[in-house]
Amino acid sequence: MKKALLLLVFGVLLTPFASFASEADLVVPDLRQSVFGGLGGINGWNLLFYGIVVIVLGLFFGMIQFNRIKNLPVHHSMAKVSNIIYETCKTYLLQQGKFLIILFLIIGFAISYYFIGLAHVSIPKTMLILLWTVLGILGSYGVAWFGIRINTYANSRTSFAALKKKPFDVMSIPLQAGMSVGLLLICIELIMMIAILLFIPGDSAGACFVGFAIGESLAASALRIAGGIFTKIADIGADLMKIVFKIGEDDPRNPGVIADCTGDNAGDSVGPTADGFETYGVTGVALITFIILMFGETGLMPNVGFASTLIVWIFAMRVLMIFTSVFAYLVNQAIAKARYSQADHFNFEAPLTSLVWITSIISIVVTYVVSDILISDLPEGLWWKLSTIISCGTLAAAVIPELTKAFTSSSSRHVQEVVTASREGGASLTILSGMVAGNFSAFWKGMVMMALMATAFYTVQDIAIFGDYPGIFAFGLVAFGFLGMGPVTIAVDSYGPVTDNAQSVFELSQIEKIPNIKEEILNDFGFEPNFVSGKHNLEENDSAGNTFKATAKPVLIGTAVIGATTMIFAIILLLKGTILSNGESLLQIQLTDPSVILGLITGGAVIFWFSGASMQAVTTGAYRAVEYIKRNIDLDKTEADIEDSKNVVRICTQYAQTGMWNIFAVILCLTLAFAFFSPNFFVAYLISIAIFGLFQAMYMANAGGAWDNAKKVVEVDLKEKNTPLHDATIIGDTVGDPYKDTSSVALNPIIKFSTLFGLLAAEIAIELIVQSDKTGNINYAPYIGAVFLVIGLFFVYRSFYGMRIPAKEVNTSTPQTKHEETQMGSNHQNQIKMDVAGKTSN
Repeated sequence: MKKALLLLVFGVLLTPFASFASEADLVVPDLRQSVFGGLGGINGWNLLFYGIVVIVLGLFFGMIQFNRIKNLPVHHSMAKVSNIIYETCKTYLLQQGKFLIILFLIIGFAISYYFIGLAHVSIPKTMLILLWTVLGILGSYGVAWFGIRINTYANSRTSFAALKKKPFDVMSIPLQAGMSVGLLLICIELIMMIAILLFIPGDSAGACFVGFAIGESLAASALRIAGGIFTKIADIGADLMKIVFKIGEDDPRNPGVIADCTGDNAGDSVGPTADGFETYGVTGVALITFIILMFGETGLMPNVGFASTLIVWIFAMRVLMIFTSVFAYLVNQAIAKARYSQADHFNFEAPLTSLVWITSIISIVVTYVVSDILISDLPEGLWWKLSTIISCGTLAAAVIPELTKAFTSSSSRHVQEVVTASREGGASLTILSGMVAGNFSAFWKGMVMMALMATAFYTVQDIAIFGDYPGIFAFGLVAFGFLGMGPVTIAVDSYGPVTDNAQSVFELSQIEKIPNIKEEILNDFGFEPNFVSGKHNLEENDSAGNTFKATAKPVLIGTAVIGATTMIFAIILLLKGTILSNGESLLQIQLTDPSVILGLITGGAVIFWFSGASMQAVTTGAYRAVEYIKRNIDLDKTEADIEDSKNVVRICTQYAQTGMWNIFAVILCLTLAFAFFSPNFFVAYLISIAIFGLFQAMYMANAGGAWDNAKKVVEVDLKEKNTPLHDATIIGDTVGDPYKDTSSVALNPIIKFSTLFGLLAAEIAIELIVQSDKTGNINYAPYIGAVFLVIGLFFVYRSFYGMRIPAKEVNTSTPQTKHEETQMGSNHQNQIKMDVAGKTSN
């Protein structure tokens, strides 16, 4: 019903305006016009073509890592568990694939209308654009599949490696898996984008880039939001059982554990890999769009040769980050092996930290060296100035993780503060102290980003060739620099779901209870297992995984926000170039303009609605999961029934998709509504969601990370499980779950999708205004916007009132049962009686 409604709205409201034409036509320059004397006079087309060789080698290296992990030794009991996790992940991803098909039909309709109805583009060219939109979706979807496959190999291999006396492999295996994911992701992204540059005609390539970016952004939004909702429903459902039944972490009797393991992959693997794929693509498209609008054939300052040189230089830098990341990984691995391979204990965060810094330093050095070779002949010292700007972003990608660790690492003072506050103040002070950590983190990270962006601006401000807009290009290059060590950023982010799953695989396999297991492992694998130290190392490594999952989040959201400024610039140029009959430009973006102030306020409102809507989906789904688990858990068994586990997975999937539909409908309708009300209002709105979204995401991500690792400190360092302190930190962790892994991370693709789709919406609105101005007829845009606003507000209403936890009548009778235990029920002000087996007795 919701799908049909959205399609109907597009058709009815937009059909009467099919006669209007578009002014935006991005023509990618011929790359053969750029010649690089420092490389013997090779032209740009050939240079990027040869760059494909480096990409293929990077892809090959990633696949070697994949096969190495697949062939590592593992006990069959652990391999069986990881296969069950993979099968449930497959079911989830297949369902998400159907969901993406429906979303594509909606967006595909809008794209077709825009290019055929407004821009009067031929049907074959429009089909080519739609093809690249599909490829963008498939790219995000495909790397998500690869991520869960390698992670579900790595989790059991890591778990088994923990049984050895030396814990080095407990760190090394997840990092190998992460590098494999990171390299595959970046290599596929680059192959697709370079294919557009080299093999698609220039007059179609620009539109194909936009279509490709919309496709990958659409898939990333869906997979990130739905995955974030799914994983936190399962995580909360499983965690609360530790308080209710006083059972251990990942207890096999808990039906929520398998769903939690699936969620680790859905939320922390599927979502981030799709999001990472989209982030690298959209940032590149933003820079290409700026270059074409400024220096293309029809740009503000036409200079096609310069445009071609800049585009080739940017992609040459992207190709080289494959080399720098692999080289840095090999150097870091050699150092880590020399230092830690024979150690009985070491800080698991140390090799990850050194990898980030080694990669950052190598990337910065290579950036200057290669820029000197490629573009030293450009005027005004551009080669070192552009290198400096990129290096500001690369430095940010190393400094921001350090700041993240200061607020989320288990050894940080902020996390220790959460633990100290929890011991005396219980869950209330747990939550408050975590909020403090989140707020302080947002301040310091915001200041660092501002300082580096300011440095980039002052570096380029006096360069005449960029005209009146040097800051826009500088900010776009900073976002590009954020991603300068892409495979490593993805690798440390992917480290977390493997370490989390590895701990679960250990418990679910019940390997300790297998008769004669020590002798079996000694005979078959050649070492005597140590289950106590293995379990401890897995728990400690999970804490490191939590920290480094948190480090990647601000990098991706920072890239989204900084890169969004470059995409918003495209709309500003369209407004500036639109002259009305009174001789005035349509661009009216001043702080004294009412539409700008209203747009800034509206953007903030939407960010806070989104945070609430995504958490409401988690809250309701978690309620249902907890209700089901409490009713069906049987503590007399050795493990949960597989059907009970599947039912928890179904509950998670149901609420993830329902929540996603509401959110997608609101974002889509409000984007169209606000663009139609006033393009100037819309520009202010986009700037607002970027800024509000940046700080909301950083606050939520780091508050959640602090709560998560505070629980780990209690479990691993203090060894105070099943105590009031432990209960308090579990509650803090469950509050932080949707904070850090649902709302905060999904803001990244939401901002980019709103900006990309907003380009199309703004074009339509501008054409309606221009036609009304020329003919004197009624401007229907505000009326269309009003209809979309009503529809959007309907789904806003549904996102809470349609997702509410149903009220229940309280049964005041107290039936008599054997072995009763009082447990928290569906209403926290009342109690229900449950027997030991977990069956409700009221």
